[in-house]
Amino acid sequence: MLSTPLTPPLVHGAAEVETTPRGLRPHRLPQWARAQFPDPHLLMMEGQPSGVRVGFTTTARTVALVTHPSRLAYRGADRPRGSVDLVVDGAVVASSPLADGDVIESDLRTGATEFRPGPAHTTTFDGLPDGHKRVELWLPHNEAVELIELRTDAPVTPVPQDDRRVWLHHGSSISHGSNASTPTQTWPAVAARLGDVSLRNLGLGGNALLDPFVARTLRDAPADLISVKLGINVVNLDGMRLRTFVPAVHGFLDTIREGHPTTPLLLVSAIYCGIHEDTPGPGAVDPETLGTDQVRFVATGRSEEQAQGKLTLRVIRDALASVVEHRADPNLHYLDGTTLYGADDAVAHPLPDGLHPDTATHQIIGERFAAHAFTPAGPFGQPTAR
Repeated sequence: MLSTPLTPPLVHGAAEVETTPRGLRPHRLPQWARAQFPDPHLLMMEGQPSGVRVGFTTTARTVALVTHPSRLAYRGADRPRGSVDLVVDGAVVASSPLADGDVIESDLRTGATEFRPGPAHTTTFDGLPDGHKRVELWLPHNEAVELIELRTDAPVTPVPQDDRRVWLHHGSSISHGSNASTPTQTWPAVAARLGDVSLRNLGLGGNALLDPFVARTLRDAPADLISVKLGINVVNLDGMRLRTFVPAVHGFLDTIREGHPTTPLLLVSAIYCGIHEDTPGPGAVDPETLGTDQVRFVATGRSEEQAQGKLTLRVIRDALASVVEHRADPNLHYLDGTTLYGADDAVAHPLPDGLHPDTATHQIIGERFAAHAFTPAGPFGQPTAR
């Protein structure tokens, strides 16, 4: 087996890669943005490489990627491990779950954490198709990894420039991929594959909060298409009132437009979430479900608090539609998130934890997004000049 040094040109979909004593650590936010608010939860989310992949061309039949994973586990709430997915010439071929690596175990009742170190993990894929091909190794969407070594049975060549349009997306934990089984089964990955675009995913679990440093990251990133999905994190954090939310949305869009004045920009509201449709946050874990087969989330606000400006998903959807209407930007579009997953879907495909969709529902959301956005008449339907 040949060993190829892992270098930044091999890593696609990240803001930057950090050199560590072990190898390379992908980051989805640049260092300057991380420095502005080094919150441990935000840093954990941006360090989970949702949408990031190692990409190259090769004739190899066997490919192995050595990584050092790091994951968060919750005591009393079992969570599946992350995976590395193999994509060959755009088709998902295989998936391999991670083992080993470091774990930070958190007790949801007390907030106490325990760190347990572990060894590196080697992911191996055999029997790749004959001939020259483009290979992508999609990194786990729900665990951080350091990239240590790439081993193949034939030489590899980095792909310097993806000729597909770049789709830059920002959203919450659902966009991040929460509860999807593997990295290529998150709804943005599904939609990107159907739309034949190169994804850069800035879905940040719990952190779609209109942060100015995220807006500046979107502003400065190369993109042919941009989407921003807002609502659920603002509600379940109880982080804003209507008075502050609407101006913050305008400011967020203003910043993006500084770098992308005419790029197609799609503003998407939250999918249907019964606990927060008419009940403000904060959201919380239902303590009665800790230690059961399925932890669930609840809303702790009261519906009547909307009179004081507290936000619910229905209020936010109306506000976002109004923002798009009043900006009169011909390249700015609005998509009601309940067209991706609505009240009827919640009956047929309920959210297992009351907040996040399962893998099958990620597929539905991705297919519906692609059908809306990437069709010829859709907001992302027409190719744009770079």
